Amino acid sequence: MEFIEIIKAIILGIIEGITEWLPVSSTGHMILVDEFLQLDMSPAFKEMFFVVIQLGAIMAVVVLYWKKIFPFSFKKKPFVQKSIIIMWIKVIIACLPAAVIGLLFDDKVNELFYNFQTVAIMLILFGIFFIVVENYNKGKNPIANDMDQLTFKMAIIIGLFQVIAAVFPGTSRSGATILGALLIGVSREVAAEFTFFLAIPVMFGASLLKLVKFGFVFTGFEMIILSVGSIVAFIVSILAIKFLVGYIKKHDFKVFGWYRIILGIILLGYYFFLR
Repeated sequence: MEFIEIIKAIILGIIEGITEWLPVSSTGHMILVDEFLQLDMSPAFKEMFFVVIQLGAIMAVVVLYWKKIFPFSFKKKPFVQKSIIIMWIKVIIACLPAAVIGLLFDDKVNELFYNFQTVAIMLILFGIFFIVVENYNKGKNPIANDMDQLTFKMAIIIGLFQVIAAVFPGTSRSGATILGALLIGVSREVAAEFTFFLAIPVMFGASLLKLVKFGFVFTGFEMIILSVGSIVAFIVSILAIKFLVGYIKKHDFKVFGWYRIILGIILLGYYFFLR
């Protein structure tokens, strides 16, 4: 039986690694998969597990983008990369609204909105938004084609979109921030990259919050399940990030919009007719 739970953790890690970075809602997929592939663990552990395995996904960003996120150089001058420091200030500014909401209303948000209906509706709505925004931007030149051109005002607006994802599961954190960035004229590549960087403090903070609530006390088997899920999420995230970056160089985000709409309809159909 323990072997089966490890297999489940591997599958959940794969799903997390793929859906955390593609704008399709990792929460929506986790809810759907958990309906059929439930971990035989305590409810408190499962709630913590679904958040903390995101740390594995986050480490993929740290590894892939280390040179772009680490501002200090010990081999060449200048020793401090000013552009990276400024980038991190933008990231922190963009994270503040969602951080405040998370700290103050995390339990209330879970109680009110963590359900099939909300996830399905937000999947569909933001799927439609992606298609509409991409059609609206067709033929237009972005005004921010690299990270230095992304202004503090843009960072604040993107951060406000992240609040939507913090409140309504199914929106997709990456989906909301990418959509917000596209709306204000940020290129697809910069929108995706900034979203990756935003995830670092957001996911570390969310994971720490869940670990504190759980109590940092694990059985040996719980530690194995958490480690397996996190490691798999890390490996798959590297592949997913590389895929997304390569894909958006030649294509827009509309395919993800259509995918979200289809998944949302499936979720609603399952909830109302099969559950």
